[in-house]
Amino acid sequence: MRGWARSMCAALALCASLPAAAQSWPTRPVKIIMPLPAGAGADVTARIYADRLSKIWSQPVLVENRPGADGVIAVSGFVKAHDDHALLFSYGGPITITPAITRDLPYDPARDLVPITLGAENVLGIVANAELPFSSLKGLEDYARSNPGKVNWTATPGLPQFIFASFAKSRGLQMTYVAYKEQGPGLQDLAKGRIQINVSGVGTFRPILLSREARLLAILNRERFVASPDTPTVAESGYPDLTGDGFNGFFGTSDMTPDVRDRIARDVASVAAELKGSDQLTLLGQAARADGPVAFREMIEAQRRQVDGIIAMLGGAPGK
Repeated sequence: MRGWARSMCAALALCASLPAAAQSWPTRPVKIIMPLPAGAGADVTARIYADRLSKIWSQPVLVENRPGADGVIAVSGFVKAHDDHALLFSYGGPITITPAITRDLPYDPARDLVPITLGAENVLGIVANAELPFSSLKGLEDYARSNPGKVNWTATPGLPQFIFASFAKSRGLQMTYVAYKEQGPGLQDLAKGRIQINVSGVGTFRPILLSREARLLAILNRERFVASPDTPTVAESGYPDLTGDGFNGFFGTSDMTPDVRDRIARDVASVAAELKGSDQLTLLGQAARADGPVAFREMIEAQRRQVDGIIAMLGGAPGK
């Protein structure tokens, strides 16, 4: 039993066991705190969930955007408020990466946040300029080894950048990282061949993939992306160490009770089951998935260990 079926079975079991107090939650409007600006893929996903959860909860569910500082502004404000009718819907960066590379962070994810459930996987991919003479990750490695210093690459800050930096370092490849303040210029330079590789959420690549200015070499997630079923995962390509599941998930503050946590997890799972395979998320480069509190916590802890291992191998954060 996998995916949405497992989530639904867990949801039904929770439904029968939740205390009355949890079943009556929420008693007023709910806020979903979003660390990214309006219009970002995760923001759109949060709004899809908000709309459907508002019907389940018979209360307005509003998304509040608090972008900036790599998610620190949103997470620290959320933690400080201790609002029992607010949820955090966050990507992995502020949870697993920023704490590993930032001193004196105003929050501790392990202490201050309660993982409720995954809401969606952010599908991550490695994309190459279409004019390059390879179409696989192995082809990229061979090309980079034969052309030292001639491959320029960029990546979304966070897990994509960490993973690709580890790929280059562990295999002794001389490739040059190029930093961009925004994604748009990096995509334009990839399409024009000024950089050769970009690693990010596949939703951002959709225009240049459709125009055939770039090709998708591999998916970093454990499973193939439904919108590109012929593209192998990095593990299938022979690089299991590059596997990394981007996530967007729901969190509560440390004083959230287990029964309310389980109530929310149950309801998110029911929405995720409805969204499974829908174009709404697929076009964003995301896949609905809600495995519940235990599995979500395990995913977070595994990603923390992965990030710590990459930092140790690189001798610090990539790009520093």
